[in-house]
Amino acid sequence: MLLENAFEHLEIEISGAITTVWLARPPVNSVSQAMYREIEAFFSSHDTYAPSTKAIVLAGRGRHFCAGNDLHEFGTLTPENSDERMAEVRAAFFAIQDCPVAVVGAVQGAAVGTGLAIAASCDFVVAADNARFCTPEIGVGIMGGARHLARLVPEPILRWMYLTGEPIDVRRLEALGAVLAVTTPDAVVARAREHAGRVVRHSLAAIRMAKRSLNAIELLDLQPGYTFEQGLTRELSGHPDSVEARRATLEQRIPNYSA
Repeated sequence: MLLENAFEHLEIEISGAITTVWLARPPVNSVSQAMYREIEAFFSSHDTYAPSTKAIVLAGRGRHFCAGNDLHEFGTLTPENSDERMAEVRAAFFAIQDCPVAVVGAVQGAAVGTGLAIAASCDFVVAADNARFCTPEIGVGIMGGARHLARLVPEPILRWMYLTGEPIDVRRLEALGAVLAVTTPDAVVARAREHAGRVVRHSLAAIRMAKRSLNAIELLDLQPGYTFEQGLTRELSGHPDSVEARRATLEQRIPNYSA
Protein backbone atom coordinates (compact mmCIF):
# COMPACT_ATOMS: atom_id res chain seq x y z
CA MET A 1 0.00 0.00 0.00
CA LEU A 2 1.42 3.38 -1.03
CA LEU A 3 0.72 6.13 1.49
CA GLU A 4 -0.73 9.05 -0.44
CA ASN A 5 0.06 12.77 -0.12
CA ALA A 6 1.88 12.59 3.22
CA PHE A 7 5.18 14.02 1.92
CA GLU A 8 6.44 15.89 -1.12
CA HIS A 9 9.88 14.29 -1.40
CA LEU A 10 9.33 10.86 0.17
CA GLU A 11 7.15 7.97 -0.92
CA ILE A 12 5.97 5.56 1.78
CA GLU A 13 5.04 2.00 0.81
CA ILE A 14 3.60 -0.26 3.53
CA SER A 15 3.54 -4.05 3.24
CA GLY A 16 2.80 -5.89 6.47
CA ALA A 17 5.57 -5.37 9.00
CA ILE A 18 7.96 -3.87 6.40
CA THR A 19 7.70 -0.26 5.25
CA THR A 20 9.72 0.99 2.29
CA VAL A 21 10.66 4.67 2.27
CA TRP A 22 11.67 5.99 -1.14
CA LEU A 23 13.77 9.14 -1.50
CA ALA A 24 11.87 10.74 -4.37
CA ARG A 25 13.28 14.04 -5.56
CA PRO A 26 14.19 13.70 -9.25
CA PRO A 27 16.48 13.45 -11.01
CA VAL A 28 19.08 12.20 -8.49
CA ASN A 29 17.36 12.55 -5.09
CA SER A 30 19.58 15.45 -4.01
CA VAL A 31 18.38 16.65 -0.62
CA SER A 32 16.96 20.11 -0.06
CA GLN A 33 16.31 21.64 3.36
CA ALA A 34 12.62 20.79 2.94
CA MET A 35 13.52 17.16 2.23
CA TYR A 36 15.75 17.02 5.31
CA ARG A 37 12.76 18.16 7.35
CA GLU A 38 10.58 15.45 5.81
CA ILE A 39 13.14 12.72 6.55
CA GLU A 40 13.35 13.85 10.17
CA ALA A 41 9.56 14.03 10.43
CA PHE A 42 9.00 10.51 9.12
CA PHE A 43 11.73 8.68 11.01
CA SER A 44 11.08 10.44 14.31
CA SER A 45 7.36 9.62 14.19
CA HIS A 46 7.04 6.64 11.84
CA ASP A 47 4.47 5.08 14.21
CA THR A 48 2.00 7.72 13.02
CA TYR A 49 2.25 6.48 9.44
CA ALA A 50 2.96 2.77 9.91
CA PRO A 51 2.29 1.61 13.49
CA SER A 52 2.75 -2.09 12.68
CA THR A 53 6.20 -1.59 11.14
CA LYS A 54 9.07 -3.67 12.48
CA ALA A 55 11.62 -2.80 9.77
CA ILE A 56 12.07 -0.01 7.24
CA VAL A 57 13.81 -0.32 3.88
CA LEU A 58 15.26 3.03 2.79
CA ALA A 59 15.75 3.26 -0.99
CA GLY A 60 15.96 5.81 -3.79
CA ARG A 61 13.64 6.24 -6.75
CA GLY A 62 15.34 6.22 -10.14
CA ARG A 63 18.94 5.40 -10.98
CA HIS A 64 20.50 6.85 -7.82
CA PHE A 65 20.03 6.45 -4.09
CA CYS A 66 21.05 10.02 -3.27
CA ALA A 67 23.60 12.19 -5.06
CA GLY A 68 24.12 14.52 -2.10
CA ASN A 69 22.91 17.95 -1.12
CA ASP A 70 21.00 20.29 -3.37
CA LEU A 71 23.99 22.33 -4.55
CA HIS A 72 21.81 25.28 -5.51
CA GLU A 73 20.88 25.66 -1.85
CA PHE A 74 24.49 25.13 -0.79
CA GLY A 75 25.42 28.02 -3.04
CA THR A 76 23.63 30.35 -0.60
CA LEU A 77 25.26 28.89 2.53
CA THR A 78 26.88 31.50 4.77
CA PRO A 79 28.27 31.60 8.31
CA GLU A 80 25.08 33.46 9.28
CA ASN A 81 22.58 30.85 8.03
CA SER A 82 24.68 27.70 8.43
CA ASP A 83 23.73 26.89 12.04
CA GLU A 84 20.01 26.64 11.28
CA ARG A 85 20.56 24.63 8.10
CA MET A 86 23.08 22.25 9.65
CA ALA A 87 20.70 21.60 12.56
CA GLU A 88 18.10 20.36 10.06
CA VAL A 89 20.69 18.21 8.29
CA ARG A 90 21.85 16.42 11.42
CA ALA A 91 18.29 16.05 12.71
CA ALA A 92 17.48 14.04 9.57
CA PHE A 93 20.53 11.79 9.90
CA PHE A 94 20.03 11.27 13.63
CA ALA A 95 16.34 10.44 13.16
CA ILE A 96 17.28 7.56 10.85
CA GLN A 97 19.91 6.29 13.27
CA ASP A 98 17.60 6.66 16.27
CA CYS A 99 14.58 5.10 14.58
CA PRO A 100 13.29 2.53 17.10
CA VAL A 101 12.92 -0.22 14.49
CA ALA A 102 15.45 -1.68 12.06
CA VAL A 103 16.40 0.43 9.02
CA VAL A 104 17.94 -1.34 6.02
CA GLY A 105 19.56 0.76 3.30
CA ALA A 106 19.08 -0.29 -0.34
CA VAL A 107 21.67 1.66 -2.33
CA GLN A 108 22.04 1.87 -6.10
CA GLY A 109 23.98 4.40 -8.11
CA ALA A 110 25.29 7.40 -6.22
CA ALA A 111 25.50 7.54 -2.43
CA VAL A 112 27.50 10.73 -2.32
CA GLY A 113 28.05 13.08 0.62
CA THR A 114 24.62 13.31 2.21
CA GLY A 115 23.69 10.08 0.42
CA LEU A 116 26.56 8.28 2.12
CA ALA A 117 25.60 9.75 5.50
CA ILE A 118 21.99 8.61 5.02
CA ALA A 119 23.15 5.10 4.11
CA ALA A 120 25.56 4.99 7.06
CA SER A 121 22.76 6.04 9.39
CA CYS A 122 20.94 2.80 8.56
CA ASP A 123 21.51 -0.34 10.61
CA PHE A 124 23.06 -2.07 7.61
CA VAL A 125 23.18 -1.65 3.83
CA VAL A 126 22.57 -3.80 0.77
CA ALA A 127 24.18 -2.29 -2.33
CA ALA A 128 23.89 -2.64 -6.07
CA ASP A 129 27.00 -3.45 -8.08
CA ASN A 130 26.80 0.04 -9.60
CA ALA A 131 26.73 1.78 -6.20
CA ARG A 132 29.23 4.59 -5.77
CA PHE A 133 30.03 5.69 -2.21
CA CYS A 134 32.13 8.80 -1.68
CA THR A 135 32.56 11.90 0.47
CA PRO A 136 33.26 14.82 -1.89
CA GLU A 137 32.91 17.50 0.78
CA ILE A 138 36.55 18.62 0.58
CA GLY A 139 36.11 19.43 -3.10
CA VAL A 140 33.00 21.57 -2.63
CA GLY A 141 34.27 23.62 0.29
CA ILE A 142 32.36 22.11 3.19
CA MET A 143 32.91 19.56 5.94
CA GLY A 144 30.85 16.62 7.21
CA GLY A 145 30.26 12.94 6.60
CA ALA A 146 33.54 11.56 7.93
CA ARG A 147 32.03 10.50 11.23
CA HIS A 148 29.26 8.65 9.38
CA LEU A 149 31.83 7.05 7.09
CA ALA A 150 33.61 5.79 10.22
CA ARG A 151 30.63 3.49 10.84
CA LEU A 152 31.47 1.72 7.58
CA VAL A 153 35.24 1.60 7.00
CA PRO A 154 38.53 1.50 8.94
CA GLU A 155 40.34 4.77 9.66
CA PRO A 156 42.97 4.61 6.87
CA ILE A 157 40.29 3.95 4.24
CA LEU A 158 38.16 6.72 5.73
CA ARG A 159 41.02 9.21 5.52
CA TRP A 160 41.85 8.22 1.92
CA MET A 161 38.21 8.60 0.87
CA TYR A 162 37.74 11.90 2.71
CA LEU A 163 41.01 13.55 1.67
CA THR A 164 40.79 12.48 -1.98
CA GLY A 165 37.02 12.80 -2.36
CA GLU A 166 37.15 9.76 -4.62
CA PRO A 167 34.74 6.79 -4.61
CA ILE A 168 35.72 3.30 -3.55
CA ASP A 169 34.71 0.14 -5.37
CA VAL A 170 31.59 -1.40 -3.86
CA ARG A 171 33.14 -4.88 -3.88
CA ARG A 172 35.94 -3.57 -1.68
CA LEU A 173 33.33 -2.12 0.65
CA GLU A 174 31.68 -5.52 0.77
CA ALA A 175 35.01 -7.12 1.69
CA LEU A 176 35.43 -4.55 4.47
CA GLY A 177 31.97 -5.33 5.81
CA ALA A 178 30.64 -1.86 5.01
CA VAL A 179 27.82 -3.32 2.94
CA LEU A 180 26.12 -6.58 3.77
CA ALA A 181 25.65 -7.83 0.22
CA VAL A 182 26.07 -6.70 -3.39
CA THR A 183 23.52 -7.51 -6.08
CA THR A 184 22.17 -6.06 -9.32
CA PRO A 185 20.40 -2.67 -9.39
CA ASP A 186 17.12 -4.35 -10.28
CA ALA A 187 17.36 -6.68 -7.28
CA VAL A 188 18.71 -4.37 -4.58
CA VAL A 189 15.37 -3.41 -3.00
CA ALA A 190 14.14 -7.01 -3.06
CA ARG A 191 17.37 -8.16 -1.39
CA ALA A 192 17.03 -5.45 1.26
CA ARG A 193 13.41 -6.53 1.88
CA GLU A 194 14.59 -10.12 2.19
CA HIS A 195 16.96 -9.12 4.99
CA ALA A 196 14.25 -6.97 6.58
CA GLY A 197 12.07 -10.09 6.51
CA ARG A 198 14.60 -11.87 8.68
CA VAL A 199 14.26 -9.07 11.22
CA VAL A 200 10.46 -8.92 11.34
CA ARG A 201 10.14 -12.57 12.38
CA HIS A 202 10.92 -11.34 15.87
CA SER A 203 8.81 -9.53 18.42
CA LEU A 204 8.33 -5.80 17.90
CA ALA A 205 9.13 -5.25 21.57
CA ALA A 206 12.40 -7.17 21.21
CA ILE A 207 13.36 -5.34 18.00
CA ARG A 208 12.79 -1.98 19.66
CA MET A 209 14.82 -3.02 22.67
CA ALA A 210 17.60 -4.32 20.43
CA LYS A 211 17.77 -0.99 18.57
CA ARG A 212 17.88 0.88 21.85
CA SER A 213 20.69 -1.38 23.01
CA LEU A 214 22.73 -1.24 19.80
CA ASN A 215 22.58 2.55 19.61
CA ALA A 216 23.57 2.93 23.26
CA ILE A 217 26.50 0.51 23.25
CA GLU A 218 28.02 1.41 19.86
CA LEU A 219 30.80 3.50 21.38
CA LEU A 220 30.93 1.93 24.86
CA ASP A 221 33.72 -0.31 26.08
CA LEU A 222 32.89 -3.98 26.59
CA GLN A 223 32.20 -4.01 30.32
CA PRO A 224 29.90 -0.97 30.59
CA GLY A 225 28.27 -1.98 27.30
CA TYR A 226 27.44 -5.47 28.48
CA THR A 227 26.25 -4.14 31.82
CA PHE A 228 23.85 -1.86 29.92
CA GLU A 229 22.59 -4.84 27.88
CA GLN A 230 21.96 -6.82 31.05
CA GLY A 231 19.82 -3.96 32.34
CA LEU A 232 17.70 -4.18 29.21
CA THR A 233 17.36 -7.94 29.69
CA ARG A 234 15.87 -7.25 33.11
CA GLU A 235 13.53 -4.65 31.60
CA LEU A 236 12.43 -6.88 28.71
CA SER A 237 12.06 -10.10 30.68
CA GLY A 238 8.63 -9.16 32.02
CA HIS A 239 7.16 -8.39 28.60
CA PRO A 240 4.68 -11.03 27.32
CA ASP A 241 6.67 -11.41 24.09
CA SER A 242 9.81 -12.20 26.05
CA VAL A 243 7.94 -14.78 28.10
CA GLU A 244 6.50 -16.28 24.91
CA ALA A 245 9.91 -16.38 23.18
CA ARG A 246 11.50 -18.28 26.04
CA ARG A 247 8.57 -20.65 26.32
CA ALA A 248 8.58 -21.32 22.57
CA THR A 249 12.31 -22.01 22.66
CA LEU A 250 11.84 -24.59 25.39
CA GLU A 251 8.89 -26.15 23.54
CA GLN A 252 10.74 -26.08 20.20
CA ARG A 253 8.01 -24.19 18.31
CA ILE A 254 7.55 -20.87 16.51
CA PRO A 255 6.66 -18.07 18.92
CA ASN A 256 3.21 -16.48 18.75
CA TYR A 257 3.85 -12.83 19.49
CA SER A 258 1.27 -10.24 20.46
CA ALA A 259 2.33 -7.99 17.56
